[in-house]
Amino acid sequence: MRAYDRDDLMFQLWEVAELASLIEDSDLDRAAVMGILDTADQIAGDHFLPLGRLLDEEEPRFENGRAIIPEPAVAAIRAHAAAGFIASGFEPAHGGMGLPEIVHQAAAYVFSASNISLAGYGLLTVGAGRLIQSFGTEAQKRRYLEPMAEGRFFGTMCLSEPQAGSSLSDITTRAEPVGDGTYRITGRKMWISGGEQEVTDNIVHMVLAKIPGGPPGVKGISLFIVPKRRADGAPNDVTLAGLNHKMGYRGTTNCALNFGEAGTCIGELLGEPHKGLSYMFQMMNEARIGVGMGATALGQAGYQASLAYARERPQGRAVGAKDPTTPQVPIIAHSDVRRLLLAQKAAVEPALALSLYCARLVDLHARGDAGAGQLLDMLTPIAKSWPSEFCLEANKHAIQVLGGAGYTRDYPVERYYRDNRLNHIHEGTHGIQGMDLLGRKVMIDGGAGFRALMAVIRADIAAAQGSDLAARLAAALDRVEAVTAQLAAGVMRDPDRGLANATLYLDAMGHVVMGWMWLRLTRAATRVAARDGDSAFLRGKHQAARYFVAREVSRVDGWCDVLAANDQSAFDMETEWF
Repeated sequence: MRAYDRDDLMFQLWEVAELASLIEDSDLDRAAVMGILDTADQIAGDHFLPLGRLLDEEEPRFENGRAIIPEPAVAAIRAHAAAGFIASGFEPAHGGMGLPEIVHQAAAYVFSASNISLAGYGLLTVGAGRLIQSFGTEAQKRRYLEPMAEGRFFGTMCLSEPQAGSSLSDITTRAEPVGDGTYRITGRKMWISGGEQEVTDNIVHMVLAKIPGGPPGVKGISLFIVPKRRADGAPNDVTLAGLNHKMGYRGTTNCALNFGEAGTCIGELLGEPHKGLSYMFQMMNEARIGVGMGATALGQAGYQASLAYARERPQGRAVGAKDPTTPQVPIIAHSDVRRLLLAQKAAVEPALALSLYCARLVDLHARGDAGAGQLLDMLTPIAKSWPSEFCLEANKHAIQVLGGAGYTRDYPVERYYRDNRLNHIHEGTHGIQGMDLLGRKVMIDGGAGFRALMAVIRADIAAAQGSDLAARLAAALDRVEAVTAQLAAGVMRDPDRGLANATLYLDAMGHVVMGWMWLRLTRAATRVAARDGDSAFLRGKHQAARYFVAREVSRVDGWCDVLAANDQSAFDMETEWF
């Protein structure tokens, strides 16, 4: 059994995201894309999916300064790289396949649904490689990119430190000029996914550090390429201090790294001095979209597992059945089980639609569409955080469908929940994303990005006039637009109090965006039905959209009441009152 709904992925790619229009002027055609996704499906089914329980139970081990992962995981990671799924994210000039981002992300969705722990290694490698593509010298590109595209080198991002966490202005890792253009790196980094493993010949760490004498705070941060091994193969004084053991993603090594304990760790400056954080935001924003896609994939995996269980598990009888000798019915016949299943479907399908929409915007922006970049900036905090919050809720519902069995490790749904719980904190917490959305994205250029997003949503609403979904979405949009203007004025007056409810604002905006995604999904379903005839698959889209409007979009009004009042009960809570 697949861990994702292939029919839904194909529908979303071709009918909702309109992939054909993106590839019509390229060397790709539908058959080539399908071949790529068929290969992803095969490798995910053969190598990723079977290892879910094994990697959850046999976590990486710390032995003599090394991270040891089970041999089947090594084989799976290498199969993924050998098939070109890391190269798919790189430009052809550097050994990559140059696939459209939407195709790259669709394949990533397949792998993440099948085994999120293994998928993470490739995600980080592509992100690190793209930083070198964007800001590296020609010599750095020659040295690192082809081995990364081939999967011989993997990459990481090294931001957090034990004493700093998300407060990057407080990092203490230093980079002192050696005199030959390189830098001596000293410091400690924490929570480094993929920071140590022996699958690849090398690991290319992207390290934030401060050059002595630079500006204070984040303005003094620079970005460095720090390989585990130097060009001659000698160790580069990067040591594994220990492994973090998290509740999920247990197959991914999560490391505490020490740089320069012996004073011989050498790094190369990437780009210009003191611009490191702005460079790293490229990788972080790409990773945020990837985290959202991963959270969606985990929600989908839980949905598929609980749906299959509900179809097969007999228990009880219809409420009105009085004869105890009649056969039991599958639990999917019970109304509350159908509610739990529909709640999952209503969350994971628009989350996938948003992830693919963002990937399409990446492709359009790469072709010079400035408006696509503006929309992408607005949507990135939502694309990361909404699935991390509400597809996690879907995983909770999946556990409940299985009843007591859902809480055991005999079934994967409790593991999907534990894995997905980590996405709340990956690449910036839920609260950080809320502050980014309300405190930055809404305010940039006098609110131009926000107005652009509102215009795109309203255009789709106008095209769907007459539907209940369009009318309810328009009303919710009106409320959010009004409260946004009010909150933005409050942020300008008093940022601390103005951002006190930024997380709730993120949820309200996210629900409106997901209502918009359901509008796009149902409009596509209507077109397909007119072209090919109606089907249970298409009717399911309309029913899930009705559920989302009735149960979820309706929540926006209440949230906006709280936002309009700018409730300060949490902000005004004195620390000693706790």
